[in-house]
Amino acid sequence: MIKLPELLAPAGTLDAFKTAILYGADAIYAGLPGFSMRARAKITTEEVKTGIELAHAAGRKVYLAFNLFAHDREYVNMPRVSETIRYLNPDALIVADPGVLIWVREHHPDMPIHISTQANICSAASVKFWQNAGASLCVLAREVSHAEFAAIRRACPDIKLEIFVHGAMCMAYSGRCLLSNFITGRPANRGACAQLCRWKYDVILREHESGIEMPITEDERGAYIMNSRDLCLMPRLAEVLESAPDSLKIEGRNRSEYYVGSVVHAYRCALDAYARDPEKFDPDAYMEMLNVLESRGYTTAFFDGPVPPDAHNYDSARSTSTYHAAGVVTAVNGDGVTMELRNEINAGEEINFVLPNAVDVVTVRVEKIINARDDMVQPKMSAGQNNAIKIPRKWFPAECIDKISPYILAYKRK
Repeated sequence: MIKLPELLAPAGTLDAFKTAILYGADAIYAGLPGFSMRARAKITTEEVKTGIELAHAAGRKVYLAFNLFAHDREYVNMPRVSETIRYLNPDALIVADPGVLIWVREHHPDMPIHISTQANICSAASVKFWQNAGASLCVLAREVSHAEFAAIRRACPDIKLEIFVHGAMCMAYSGRCLLSNFITGRPANRGACAQLCRWKYDVILREHESGIEMPITEDERGAYIMNSRDLCLMPRLAEVLESAPDSLKIEGRNRSEYYVGSVVHAYRCALDAYARDPEKFDPDAYMEMLNVLESRGYTTAFFDGPVPPDAHNYDSARSTSTYHAAGVVTAVNGDGVTMELRNEINAGEEINFVLPNAVDVVTVRVEKIINARDDMVQPKMSAGQNNAIKIPRKWFPAECIDKISPYILAYKRK
């Protein structure tokens, strides 16, 4: 059996933890506000603790992001941080700041240290620097090409290497953009990025005190001049695996459990298929699984070196998918399934349930909308306010109903 790399999933909520575990992540990374790059994370310390306990019970690992660049004033709070680390008991800390790394080695000498993508590691020399500093794993920058990774792997055989395979791309080096901080006061390096690269731009010509607006001419490329497509290495997954990374990372701690579960599911199925028969591995079926997600379109980014022409979407920052989330299963009983909605559902629509470890989905036609609160029948129901519908067992294919469980995801056509 081929040794596969670890599949590493993001979790910005406790539901994302549970969904990542259900759909086959080997490890999960999470962070707390003030600790890491995701200042807007909604997850609490107690929820991270619960997520770690659930992951450990399932035989999975959890890495805690501690990848802020700390100012002197922030070291005053380190005793409290230290107590939190001991309380959570993660399997490793993800750091980027050399000062933070030294602090971790001094105060948590037995804690494995992973070097964050924020460190912008692009060479074997940098990997060896961090290895000598005490790191057990390095996350390579997204800007590293496949050929460069292979060279780094050969030069650094005795340290773990991690690469991003899926998620949003930043138009600056791994989140080091200053536009957000300069224009909106929201620092990208503290996880509060306003994503100005997704905005549509005009050119303003200033004449004395007045301004004359000069819209950028929108030819076939439009005017979204910095809008990157999303990274997706599924089409090149076989090459990725042949180069022997230790961990494949999915971006998205601010994403929904639907996104997390769907991406983990696609890559889990693809990895297992490759392990069964590398010679016959075909990524197309797994790309179809990813195409149900809302995205800005996909690119392999720096995989082959300089980014190709398809790396940016100059026309729009909107999703290119014709599908979106329908809901998440919250309960299964003798009567059927309860599903909390993520988008509006109309009577007569078909929804597709995504089963763990299965490429095929379970399709169900919702003959009528049954409100889970009061069993009242209505023509449609919108999402929000924990709105949920009941789906009777008889609407499911007989051989499939027993495969449905809480946290199973569902999607539908827009």
